[in-house]
Amino acid sequence: MARINDVGGTVGFGAIDTTDDPEPFHADWEARVAGLLLALRAEGLFQLNEFRDAIESIPPARYLTTSYYERWFTAICSLLERKGVLAPGELDEREPGGRGETEAADA
Repeated sequence: MARINDVGGTVGFGAIDTTDDPEPFHADWEARVAGLLLALRAEGLFQLNEFRDAIESIPPARYLTTSYYERWFTAICSLLERKGVLAPGELDEREPGGRGETEAADA
């Protein structure tokens, strides 16, 4: 079964935006998510292929409606739950609005 990211050979997506964007992060929380990924990988909590698989396992409706770093954050949370670092639903209990409210971190 193909995953949402498996679009090889598919046509009809329109033009690719190749505009240079000098800023790698558009909000502070995005930089924190990138730093979190680097720190967790440096600690050996998961391999890069596990991270990729976690991103590709995001349900299609969520995958298509979230930003790049929101997908990273979702994948990190999923991996931390799978590895037993976080209890299932632990972040949902602690964060205002639940896991999907990454913008709240910038408030």
